[in-house]
Amino acid sequence: MIDFSHANSSKQFQKQMRVADDVAQQMINGERAIIGVMIESHLVEGNQSLESGDALVYGQSITDACIGWDDTDKVLRQLAAAVKQRRG
Repeated sequence: MIDFSHANSSKQFQKQMRVADDVAQQMINGERAIIGVMIESHLVEGNQSLESGDALVYGQSITDACIGWDDTDKVLRQLAAAVKQRRG
């Protein structure tokens, strides 16, 4: 199980995309030890603070910064294709 966030992406949510590229390539190359991933993902990328006093953005994290829906869709499709190749 690989956590795309935190140490693997230096706590910079945009770097999860690079981690996804690397993991997908490992799977395409036949790596069988990868059994799953954890992705910091939400509808709207980034995060927001409850203490700022600003109106909250629907679908944006109030904890860890996340990739948004479009990037999540891309990553899931990329990983699914890598699994298919690994199995094929």
